Amino acid sequence: MATLLIAGIPITLLLLWAMVSFNRFVSQRQLIDNSWSNVETELHRRHDLIPNLVETVQGYAHHEQATFVEVIEARRGAVAASGPAESHQGVEHALTVGLRQLMAVSEDYPDLLASQRFLDLQRELVTTEDRIQAARRLFNGNVRDYNRRVESIPSLVIAAIGRFSKADYFEVEAAVALAPSVRNIA
Repeated sequence: MATLLIAGIPITLLLLWAMVSFNRFVSQRQLIDNSWSNVETELHRRHDLIPNLVETVQGYAHHEQATFVEVIEARRGAVAASGPAESHQGVEHALTVGLRQLMAVSEDYPDLLASQRFLDLQRELVTTEDRIQAARRLFNGNVRDYNRRVESIPSLVIAAIGRFSKADYFEVEAAVALAPSVRNIA
């Protein structure tokens, strides 16, 4: 009886460790999903600002139609994207490029740069970009911690058994930053 008890203790401890490790993987995966939903919320906020921004710039820069079409098409692709981070990567990058072009167009129109509506939209877009970057950093931090466990001994054994695979990071650059002239007005 004593030998059975002595042999059972290590097995019980091993099973307990495996259960705790598995549950920790589940918890970390849920944390990644939650932090990704925060990123998506901020991306949707950016997507909602774009039509107003394009309309405002269009009012001053009528002959920049190709840029407007490119931004709207990029927005359409970004809005249609769904699922995990990797499905958003390319379309958000295209949208960032389009927004940068739109901001570059706006620099050629002094009346536009003096427009209070444009300045308000630009400030709101900058705030949204900052929020996207903050949510992205949190998401990527959670992914880093999870991936470290997936690849570390001894938890990689539980990761393999539980089919926990590495998660992808989300990288997107800020489309706009607060210009010095806008800062001075605020």
